[in-house]
Amino acid sequence: MNDSIDVSPGAISPNIGLDLVRATEASALAAGRWTGLGRPNEAERVGTEAMVRVLQRINMDGVVVLGEAERTSLGPGVAIATGQRLGTGRGPAVDVLAKALEGSRLLAGGYPGALAAVAVAPAGSILTPPNIHYMEKIVVNQEVASALVPECLDAPAAWTLALVARAKRKQVRDLIVFVLDRPRHTDLVAEIRAAGAHVLLRSGGDLAGALMAGLRDCQADLLMGTGGVVQGLLTACAVKAAGGAMLGRLAPQSPEEEAILRAGPPEMQSIRTLDDMVKGNIAFFSATAITDGPLLHGVHYHGIRAESNSIIMRAELGVRRIIQTEHWLTDEGQGAQGAAEGDKGKQR
Repeated sequence: MNDSIDVSPGAISPNIGLDLVRATEASALAAGRWTGLGRPNEAERVGTEAMVRVLQRINMDGVVVLGEAERTSLGPGVAIATGQRLGTGRGPAVDVLAKALEGSRLLAGGYPGALAAVAVAPAGSILTPPNIHYMEKIVVNQEVASALVPECLDAPAAWTLALVARAKRKQVRDLIVFVLDRPRHTDLVAEIRAAGAHVLLRSGGDLAGALMAGLRDCQADLLMGTGGVVQGLLTACAVKAAGGAMLGRLAPQSPEEEAILRAGPPEMQSIRTLDDMVKGNIAFFSATAITDGPLLHGVHYHGIRAESNSIIMRAELGVRRIIQTEHWLTDEGQGAQGAAEGDKGKQR
């Protein structure tokens, strides 16, 4: 019996978002069992294994454009690594980005904002940076997209906040800025507060914060600061689908990374716009919440069933779908497989 997930050959199926959400659901259901247990490595391991199992069953010729190095703490061979091939190989050639567990420390502590996320775009569409793991970012939604200019990334925070406030027809004092709570952001936080805006500090959840800033009618008006490159490129796919805007620039965190940046072409050091990070208008993004958050509720287990909440976005049409799914758990630990096979879950 052929149990692969059908995707039209040659071109990316417009329904691939529904296939990708099975992967994020599988990861969320597996990792969610570890919420609040203080064991993030175990959560990431089972989430990664569940996500990869589903992605390998999709009829696509996928290549991970940027992933993570294998970590011994997760066990041998457990990683979604740069260059890894995903899918059956029989469908369209696509770039893939995947985070089976974004916000491992949040999940370990039972805090909001942990997600599983996947994005795909036609092969060659997504920026492939060198071995540098962090980038500076600004993310805004559709209301501000036309006003965001590259100069914002180097300008004082007050200048950028004034620009955003004008575009949103607000006062600066009414803006909420999502910033990761990191020592590297001490000066940025001080600038934002001196300008009169509110800071929404979070210990993790860079991608969740970017979604809050990049979607309309969410809690944050913008995201500022430095975070992971993988999360940044996933954000770019989502923000493109939402009609928002984003700026990014590689931010080396060690002398070795600085040397890599200096040795590369000049454009590696430049400020990148959303269209630089994701070329064209075809991109799909899916995320499933593992722990509760402001946009989606996390996985909830109820004996033989579980509930999940996901978002699917398609850039070509600007479509955003919020999906609540009920999964029947036939055996202990079978939630991930139920999500993968589709016929064991009920969407409502």
